[in-house]
Amino acid sequence: MNRRHMDYTLLLTTLLLIAIGVTMVYSSSAILARERYGDSYFFLKRQIFSLGIGFVALYAARMIPLELYKKFAYPILIVAIILLGLVQIPGLGVTAGGATRWINIAGFKFQPTEFAKIALILFLAYMLAKKEDKLSHFAFGFLPPMVISLVLIFLVLLGKDLGNAVLMASTVIALLFIGGARWSYLVALLLLALPAFYKLVASVDYRRQRILAFLDPWQHRQDAGFQIIQSYLAFQAGGVFGAGLGEGKQKLFYLPEAHTDFIFSVVGEELGLWGVLLVMGLFAVWITRALVISWKTEDSYSRYVALGITLMMGWLTVLNMGVVMGLLPTKGVPLPFISYGGTALVMNMFGVGLLLNISAGIASDEEED
Repeated sequence: MNRRHMDYTLLLTTLLLIAIGVTMVYSSSAILARERYGDSYFFLKRQIFSLGIGFVALYAARMIPLELYKKFAYPILIVAIILLGLVQIPGLGVTAGGATRWINIAGFKFQPTEFAKIALILFLAYMLAKKEDKLSHFAFGFLPPMVISLVLIFLVLLGKDLGNAVLMASTVIALLFIGGARWSYLVALLLLALPAFYKLVASVDYRRQRILAFLDPWQHRQDAGFQIIQSYLAFQAGGVFGAGLGEGKQKLFYLPEAHTDFIFSVVGEELGLWGVLLVMGLFAVWITRALVISWKTEDSYSRYVALGITLMMGWLTVLNMGVVMGLLPTKGVPLPFISYGGTALVMNMFGVGLLLNISAGIASDEEED
């Protein structure tokens, strides 16, 4: 494989999104960081540190032969399961906001779910490529990848992370459909999942309140609807051209999670409609290029890896933007490359490295032809 060839449009788009992200993380977190830690650059320095690790991850993912990922699909999956299990051990798992989703490593919080999402994609790609002609058979084709996927999703749910669990489940179903699984299997799976999903939402008070706040946020403006109303106000204040970088007011302790889940609201307030359209446009280019890579590759395993990463990132982007604009119920999910969060940034960049690896293989094959 000629490593010099890759999709530079995808790489450039990723770098532009990261640059916007670093800028907006500082803009949205400087005052909070100064008040909480006495250092305006606290979150920025951590994000830059994670970015450095992310570039190493991206380079490694691009350079390691894809055959090795296929060979070690099961060991990677086992590591993901172990890490998700460690989160639930008292003293190892870190609880924040009522959820236990992190492991503390030398003062830095690591979120195993982000690693598990990549592990799930690599495993599914291996299984689907191996069983392409058997997916229509329930016991030998459909059931094995479905059961193992459900184990990972269940462990993510134990950490009270419904958003990522739904994200992973959606990716699994989409990949199984693309791989050739029967409609009847997928419809039956969805029908079985609906009662469980309803119970997960209805039986937990804060999730139920979020649904009610989504339907009528103004009736719940002092509690569950507060965050989305502040997000509306941020977009309204931004108008077409924005209040100016660093000049946003909603991040001043009005908009919760301004530097993480609701950073897109800060983009809307400070950069205005043009900034919002720029970010949306960059994500549209990113997803398009990733789809082109998956379409062009002739290797089944590479195609499923590329599709899995594209689906996961696409769902995540739509989910985050839908939430902050009030089109979906409030759920804590970050905006890829933009939101503050070390593990997510590193693993997203690792995913980009995999896509660049696959695109390098396409360019090499085209040269040989």
